[in-house]
Amino acid sequence: MKAWVLGGAAALSATMIATAAWADEGMWLPRQTQDIAAQVRAAGLEIDPALLSNLQAAPLNAIVSLGGCSASFVSPQGLVATNHHCVQGSLQYNSSPDQDRLTNGFLARRLQDEVRAAPGSRIFVIEELRDVTADMNRGLTARTTGIDRYNRLEENRKSLIAACERQPSRRCDVRAYYGGSTYFLQQQLEIKDVRLVYAPAMGIGNFGGETDNWMWPRHTGDFGFYRAYVAPDGSSADYSEANVPYRPRSHLRIATEGVTDGDFVMVAGFPGTTSRLVTAEEAIFQFDQLYPVQTRLLTDYANLIEQRTEGDQAAQIKYASILAGVENYEKKSQGEIAGAKAIDLAARKTEQQNAYRSWIREGGRRRQPYATAARDLDALVQEANATALADTRLGTINRAQLYAAAKLLYRYAQEQQKPDAERESGYQQRDRLPIQQRLQQIERRYDARVDRAVLEQALVEYRKVDAASRDAAFERTLEQIGLDRLYADTELDETAARLAWLDRPVADFERSTDPFIRLAVASYDWGLRRETEAKTRAGRTQAARSVYLQGMREWADANGRPLYPDANGSLRFTYGKVTGRQRDGLIWTPFTTAEGLLAKHTGEGEFDLPDRAVELIRDRDYGRYVAPSLGTLPVDYLSTVDITNGNSGSATLNARGEFVGLAFDGTLDGVISDWSYDPTINRTIHVDSRFMLWTMDKVDGADRLLEEMGVRR
Repeated sequence: MKAWVLGGAAALSATMIATAAWADEGMWLPRQTQDIAAQVRAAGLEIDPALLSNLQAAPLNAIVSLGGCSASFVSPQGLVATNHHCVQGSLQYNSSPDQDRLTNGFLARRLQDEVRAAPGSRIFVIEELRDVTADMNRGLTARTTGIDRYNRLEENRKSLIAACERQPSRRCDVRAYYGGSTYFLQQQLEIKDVRLVYAPAMGIGNFGGETDNWMWPRHTGDFGFYRAYVAPDGSSADYSEANVPYRPRSHLRIATEGVTDGDFVMVAGFPGTTSRLVTAEEAIFQFDQLYPVQTRLLTDYANLIEQRTEGDQAAQIKYASILAGVENYEKKSQGEIAGAKAIDLAARKTEQQNAYRSWIREGGRRRQPYATAARDLDALVQEANATALADTRLGTINRAQLYAAAKLLYRYAQEQQKPDAERESGYQQRDRLPIQQRLQQIERRYDARVDRAVLEQALVEYRKVDAASRDAAFERTLEQIGLDRLYADTELDETAARLAWLDRPVADFERSTDPFIRLAVASYDWGLRRETEAKTRAGRTQAARSVYLQGMREWADANGRPLYPDANGSLRFTYGKVTGRQRDGLIWTPFTTAEGLLAKHTGEGEFDLPDRAVELIRDRDYGRYVAPSLGTLPVDYLSTVDITNGNSGSATLNARGEFVGLAFDGTLDGVISDWSYDPTINRTIHVDSRFMLWTMDKVDGADRLLEEMGVRR
């Protein structure tokens, strides 16, 4: 663990700071490899550590993003491996009561049998991660604050993105690191034609369901495959029958041997968000006040969907991916609350903060900018905390899909009145196709009866907020329309009607009699005012936090430990070892096995293995996929690698950079690592590549894919 994580590190000797646990912590930027090369080698890496900073070579240039999950190329024909729960939306989109691929799985026996993924599905191939801090800070001074600072940063950001995206089929973004003290531009090739290739039955891909989610022991084959397609000339193109499989610059080699207890492993992917560098006050508020409300709202939401879809298979299919996402975050939030108590997060963060600020005071005038930033940041955190609970309750309204769609359409129309460079991010010309596809997705994920119940539930929470903070125009308009007419008179429940609004002028919206459009128009001014308030605070916060965290980096360097930035959706790598866990009265071995999988099988609900898998396990027909150290077929394994949401689907690599599985989950008490990493409890769960290959080979007969991946010659 790095010095700044240890709490009172300023008072500790160098020997005490240098703990062995440090090597297992960190979501490292590729360029930081040089800072930790000795530690990675000592941990067991066999390839040159410099390869982990090279985006033009394997393994990193085989790592891709799906826009919410991570994935990797595993064949020269653009075959992409990721988690089952990352392809679940496409399984759901391609399912119906008569052809339930969500439950039964899907395998394209031939290339031409591969089906289009859900609208909006993308594969993003990393090409560059470039420092653009100087460009982002152009035009800023110490006196630029509030909305002016926000707008200048946004203007600079959009300019950089526009220049990057002049290259065809590139998707670029500029992300803040260390609170905005550093910025990097991430350039990716955007592959638009994504097809579903293979996913096992739900009884393997989501075995254990919500019951086993975030738990160990785990027995889930959480894997699935997409394929990237491009035009015949190799350029990125929309779906066409003439398109051909993409040929990546490199792909991951499937290891001929699996991992064993104590082996070095690493994970590369696109972790979403962590909050390890926040102040103590932010963490304490989150766990004492905000998380309990958010968790209760998620529980209510999940229960409502289950109740309103019970006995209706079509509705259950429509809401399957939504419900899975809600339940996942609900359970994670519960785990984080419990984890914060278990490690005494409040005391840990306070001790760490006190140590850092003691270092600031010891530096006298030289460190005065950090002291000023600390005071400013503390005041801004109090402001943000004061509005957070109300924002959470008010935001539940957007769960109503047609209302959210109407707001999206009207805001898009408003932004189209401006030059493209001046439009709000998310509503520029580059965003038109993703918006269109979001509107299309509703057709397979919407049921009027369920959506109305969701809105009614949200309105109860909405009205708990003080009237002065609510949207009076929205409330008046909703009262005039009434919920019956809101759903009976709308045309937005038809995909063609939704898409027809996409390029219509503002005046058409303001004349519309569609009840959801009327609601969107009524709520626009209130929403814009709140957005401006949030931007003003964001600009002030960036000014303070960027300086505050620059000081924290200096503090960490003074203790001889480089500081990795919080996760923000950009490419990172992390490493550790395969290992179990022990705590009072409980031992977790690092592997689960096929026999344990069969022992959990009940033939019902979440524990219903396919008949073929049951037969094979009973016969111990594991072929060449047996782990010699176990004497049987491994299913999942634990490691100490440091991941979070967004890492789902990340390739797990051995010391030689070969594919040995997929990261897919953590343990419930370990999810507190989003706020503070603890090596004694932090564990990541991986599906073992041997179980993946066994399922493909023995259960589903995916011979074509195995040959393509080089597993069979």
